[in-house]
Amino acid sequence: MKSIILFSAMVFSVLQTGYTQESEYRNDDFLINEVSVTHQADLGITIWEIRVNGKAGNTTPTKVGQLNGAPVLGYVFPTSLKSTDVGFNQTAGIVALALTSHPDFDDTPLWDENNDNVYDNDGVIWHPHWVILHEDKRVGGGLSVKQFKKADEAVILPPTNPGMPMYMDSPGYPVSTKNRTIKVIVPDYRMNNKTEFNYDGVTAFMKVNTSNENLPMLGVYEVFSVASGDLSLPYKVKK
Repeated sequence: MKSIILFSAMVFSVLQTGYTQESEYRNDDFLINEVSVTHQADLGITIWEIRVNGKAGNTTPTKVGQLNGAPVLGYVFPTSLKSTDVGFNQTAGIVALALTSHPDFDDTPLWDENNDNVYDNDGVIWHPHWVILHEDKRVGGGLSVKQFKKADEAVILPPTNPGMPMYMDSPGYPVSTKNRTIKVIVPDYRMNNKTEFNYDGVTAFMKVNTSNENLPMLGVYEVFSVASGDLSLPYKVKK
């Protein structure tokens, strides 16, 4: 709970200063009006949903043709889960399930989301990542995915990770978009059978950085919408 309070405080300070206009992607497709996580015990799954005013998943990033500066759009569920619940080592930060689209690169090498028998060409299709977020004042959104040095032997990543020096996993859960809702299904056993936790909903614009050591590798540059309004993670899993 302490980490939730700290997370809420640091992000609320960003929200208080006003949204940074970083991208051209701010529209109703990212304006959240409802977020939910529902546990279906008979199937051993949770269904995560974000409902927006526009058409969920309809807006995707414009390709820039390189990894450095590549745009990433995301529907994100910050949670109170522990890093060890989703396969990482114990580390500080907020565990979040991010549904992302980015046409310039593919970070799901085990999964063929467009079913064309090519595994490295479908980054634009909405897909999930577990990430660890932490405060980062170097970017407008005030957050980035936590990085580590490649030689750090204390770091543990799930075997489905994409091979980047960040706390990121590419778990391959099914994501669907229909009308105003984007959904993802997560099996209970893939998050340590945790079915009681707090969460929130966020939509955001992110960018990849591979050239400037003074910026994060994947930072949040613009927050479009926050379900709770203050990122206090007030929502609980429904039964």
